[in-house]
Amino acid sequence: MQPPSAAQVGLTVALAIVSAVGFLLLRCQGKGRPFGPAGRWLAIAITTLTGCLSAGVALVSGMVLSENLATVLGAVAPSGLWLSQMRGQEDERRSLAREAATFWLVSLLARLDQAMAEDQRTWCEKRVDDSWNVYELSLAANRYHARIAERLSPEERRRERIHARLDAIERRLDVAALVEDGASRPKVVTALNGSRHTRLARYERYLNDLTRLHGVLRHDAEAEVLRLLAAAYRAGYRSLPAFVPHTMDRRDTGVRTR
Repeated sequence: MQPPSAAQVGLTVALAIVSAVGFLLLRCQGKGRPFGPAGRWLAIAITTLTGCLSAGVALVSGMVLSENLATVLGAVAPSGLWLSQMRGQEDERRSLAREAATFWLVSLLARLDQAMAEDQRTWCEKRVDDSWNVYELSLAANRYHARIAERLSPEERRRERIHARLDAIERRLDVAALVEDGASRPKVVTALNGSRHTRLARYERYLNDLTRLHGVLRHDAEAEVLRLLAAAYRAGYRSLPAFVPHTMDRRDTGVRTR
């Protein structure tokens, strides 16, 4: 058995790491940014460890087989990054040996998923201001929806339910605007019953405290705006600019005045 040359070691390791990066990006497609601010070092650790381990196994195998085969194995072996998905989809009992061999990778990938979720939450929250009133929040939702709808494919729009989310935001803010305008309790009840998004026991329990009802409606509408933004983030539309409200008339918003 002839030991591999330095050039072969370098090429095999480089190909293995590049392959690991490619497989990691494929795994995270539609989920987030593996090399985002929160997950960057985890992603680097995963690809480096997986690439070096794969290259090492390939080089040892190449000493028995052939140098060319070792390089090919080094480039293909990082497909093990898919193991975390396969583990969740397998119906048959997993062996203890496989559990032990992949535990480190699955643990790192789980931490990476959490980091990507943190990056997504931070990105979305930067585009929603708690100081906005209901009219500004409605205008922001409509602006975001229009831009996102242009970028997403029809299938992505259906899957993310972006039109339904906008409707839910507007219906909740309609009622919140009524409360702000001092509408009577019967009028608020009628408005709540006018949409499936507001005809909920969650809101009915606050009918004796319209101030709290207003807060809950606004909170739920804001949560839907964040989910709308999350759809853009997962689809890769991360250049979406933050909405900046200007002096405006209520007629410019999606909230209907009463």
